Amino acid sequence: MLALRLPPEIERGVTSFAGSPNGGLIVTQSALALAHRELIIALAAPHKLPAVYINRLWSAAGGLLAYGAEPAGQFRRAASYVDRILRREKPAELPVQAPTKYELVINLKTAKALGLDVPATLLARADEVIE
Repeated sequence: MLALRLPPEIERGVTSFAGSPNGGLIVTQSALALAHRELIIALAAPHKLPAVYINRLWSAAGGLLAYGAEPAGQFRRAASYVDRILRREKPAELPVQAPTKYELVINLKTAKALGLDVPATLLARADEVIE
């Protein structure tokens, strides 16, 4: 696990992690990861590190693969919660809801640059394939 704080720490962490055999990155949601998105994607490329990210923004910016909750569904559920709170329901009494739809986005250009062959079965399951 790498702590994301400042660009030099991110560079050192990814470089040291890249020395591990058969490694890859899983980048989870955080404000700091989002703020340093371009740097993280740029560091993964020269080290040939396959990486999985939280949403399509990352794949659209050059990341290999994104798998996460569909944002539109989350916004719809958030709006219903706001409505319920404005109707005087207590936030602490509202149920916790898990996402119901997830999306898979694959960037084939990045896969080719990493020397990876993406199986046809995985491509068929993808919600979006960036070429």
